[in-house]
Amino acid sequence: MILPALFFYLFAAACVASAVMVIVSRNPVHSVLYLILAFVNASGLFILMGAEFLGMMLIVVYVGAVAVLFLFVIMMLDVDFVELREGFMQYLPIGIVIGGIFLFELLLVVGAWVINPSVTKTITAAIPTNISNTEALGLVLYTKYIHYFQLAGMVLLVAMIGAIVLTLRHKANVKRQNINVQNARTPDMAMAMRKVASGQGLQDADAAEWVK
Repeated sequence: MILPALFFYLFAAACVASAVMVIVSRNPVHSVLYLILAFVNASGLFILMGAEFLGMMLIVVYVGAVAVLFLFVIMMLDVDFVELREGFMQYLPIGIVIGGIFLFELLLVVGAWVINPSVTKTITAAIPTNISNTEALGLVLYTKYIHYFQLAGMVLLVAMIGAIVLTLRHKANVKRQNINVQNARTPDMAMAMRKVASGQGLQDADAAEWVK
């Protein structure tokens, strides 16, 4: 039991320290790298608790996709950090007040937090012991909570459509597809048969016909 406890304190301390560095770091690229480190340590904590599926999802989805995407966007954008820091002292008192309120609430929650010994008995669905953690999670998610899962998918779909609508900008000089016009095209509208004499280009034939 000593070795798992040592790894727990190691992962927990590294996760908290990297989370603090995400906020404190002045360089956004360094903040994203510390965020990746926090995800990796949180994945280690999930694996120690026996939730290997959640740990792998943190590595594959958040570290391999989300955090890397953040890193690419920050590195490609030409952000003026000096301009972003302007007005920092103006909003510092408000930030200190809001941060103090959140810290007070966290201290109240942690101070009054008590682990109930019978918390494992309050689980509504029995956890099978003869299958893997991933299979057990899939059975619960796609059977008992299937409607909530589909509802969450609909919410994400609406959010995606809203983001597309908000960022869509029509410009006058940009050509766009018109499906109705494309479907209404006929062979006469799509192509034209031209007879070009030997040794004469298409532009010469057009100029000769224009002169006539």
